Amino acid sequence: MDWLSLLPPLLYGAEVTAWITLASTAGGAILAFAAGIGSTARFAGWRWLAGLYVQIFRGTSLLVQLFWLYFALPIIGIRLSPEVAGVLALSLNIGAYGAEVVRGSLNSVDAGQYEAATALNFTPIQTLWRILMPQALIEMMPPFGNLAIQNLKDSALVSLISLADLAFAADNLRNRTLETLPILILTLLLYFAMALVLMAAMRLLERYLRGVSGREATR
Repeated sequence: MDWLSLLPPLLYGAEVTAWITLASTAGGAILAFAAGIGSTARFAGWRWLAGLYVQIFRGTSLLVQLFWLYFALPIIGIRLSPEVAGVLALSLNIGAYGAEVVRGSLNSVDAGQYEAATALNFTPIQTLWRILMPQALIEMMPPFGNLAIQNLKDSALVSLISLADLAFAADNLRNRTLETLPILILTLLLYFAMALVLMAAMRLLERYLRGVSGREATR
């Protein structure tokens, strides 16, 4: 079989995988910052909620979380489309791991920075956004890049709830054509290409943040 004839359905699946990855990575980043900042808050209730979220979603399987959202919630009357369930499960999962990155990066900022903020009469919010976060963001970028790549690979699980991503398209095409080897090779190459693009984007973002930080330091 001509390998080029196998590409259209795989490319469509790759498109679905790409937007699921981008949407869930963005959602996960929001959750990561919310829980990571919450875990360092002075209010014990925020710390408890952030810790509970992180422990639940780091301590359970992503596959179980995905099945719970898609198959268990309808039992109590909450029905999610495959797209919503897939993006939500991936976001919640990557957000829990990202929260630990945010917490660790904030805690790694030198204690003298806190003292300087206190001397300047900064409020806790001003200290966070003007002193701590600009420095911590740079430290977060490499592990965030790893989490984004992991999220891309984990997105293949959404095929199990009938979402027509790249893995789903590859499996359907393989069953229909019985051309296992070329389909799997093309699927691997497409995942690899998306991973390269994602890695390049994260490195550009990291370089940009370092440049901004350097310009601020010279003022």
